[in-house]
Amino acid sequence: MASFQHIRPRYKLILFYNIKRDKQDQYYRYMLSSFVPDIQKLGVYMHMVWHVAYGDYPMRKIEFVTESADILRRLFLSDQWDDLENKLQQYVDDYERKVVDYRTGFQL
Repeated sequence: MASFQHIRPRYKLILFYNIKRDKQDQYYRYMLSSFVPDIQKLGVYMHMVWHVAYGDYPMRKIEFVTESADILRRLFLSDQWDDLENKLQQYVDDYERKVVDYRTGFQL
């Protein structure tokens, strides 16, 4: 299986959200045991995790990278993505996602 170090990133999938205070333990277990490993099996790799401590933004920002728009298209059309995203939303508020062209550094 490939890893982030073995691809040429062209796109970022960015997730923004706040972790619900009463769901923090479940959130971390879910992300580490299911969400991240499962999305990586689909060809989308965790790149950066940001904790946003200032401003009117959600506190968590996670960036995933991939090589092609086709991989993202297949991801978003899959039942597995629907399940992963729906379960994530049980643990977070103010959820948003977007796809941008890959650039190094912080992107909104």
